[in-house]
This record gives sequence, C-alpha cells and structure tokens, in this order.
Amino acid sequence: MSSKNSRLRLALLSLTVAAAALTMAGPAAAATHQPTSTVSTVDETPAVPTAFVDLPTTPLAMDGKPQEVTLTYRNDASVPRTVAPQLLVESPDSGPFLRPSDIKLERRTAFGCWEPVDLGTQTGTLFTDLTTAHRELAVGETLTETYRLTVTKAGVQGTVHPRVALFD
Repeated sequence: MSSKNSRLRLALLSLTVAAAALTMAGPAAAATHQPTSTVSTVDETPAVPTAFVDLPTTPLAMDGKPQEVTLTYRNDASVPRTVAPQLLVESPDSGPFLRPSDIKLERRTAFGCWEPVDLGTQTGTLFTDLTTAHRELAVGETLTETYRLTVTKAGVQGTVHPRVALFD
C-alpha cells in the first residue's frame, strides 16, 4: 500500500471521527447553552402530582362489551388548578397481571368520537399517561372525561380505578 493511500485513509478516518464528534456534541452543546436573559414560555406545572382525588372503583367488565367510565372533578379551590384525569386498571392481588393488550381503551373527544388511548404498565397496573392529560381548571370549573374499556382477552379480571391528579 502506498504512503499516499495510507495518508488519504487516515485523513478520511480523522474526518469521519471529527464529524461524528460534532454530531454527538451538537445537541448536547445546544441543550446546555444558557442565555443570559430569558423569558419562560414553558409550562411550569410540577412534573409530579401533589395529590390524587380517588373516584369510585368498579370491577372490570369481563363480558367483552364496552364499559364506559366517566371521571368528573370540580375545582372548588379559590384559585385555578392544574389537574390530569387518569384511569388505572388494576390486576387482582393474586394475579395474573394485566397487560396493555388485554384491554382496548378509548377516550371520547369533544366532538363525541372515540380515540384510542395508549396504556402504560407497572406491576400489574395499567394506566393512562398524566403528562399529556394536564388541564387548567378555572375556579368552579368542572372536568369531565369519558373512557370506554373493552376486555379483549377471555378470563381477564381487574378493577377500574378512575382518579384525578392535582398539581399545585
């Protein structure tokens, strides 16, 4: 191999490594840049709820027919409040644990249509995401969310636990 080809390969390798380093450093460097003067437009809602309002639970309907669950919460506080409706579907204490594929969950939109809702899972409890469900309620305003659950696997058992997360 000629020294000209070796230098060309070494130069190409150096260029590739440098480009990769810049690609990796670019987003990190941009993320750490702190301007001296800022105006925050970011939602300053705490990431973690400060409390939950538990609503009445019901057994999970095992007949394969859709089961509607409505969450209602009225802001009786003296200030506006950020809330997030959440639906938990809890496994029986003795198992087996529920999986997201065991049920189909939908939420009724403001237009009366049903849209699918993704479920998270942890230790046998299926749950709706709080981070995308934040709502700001004015004093005296009422939140109402309706969900439709359908069991998709025979023999699945559980408890439907609606609740509202409060962010103060």
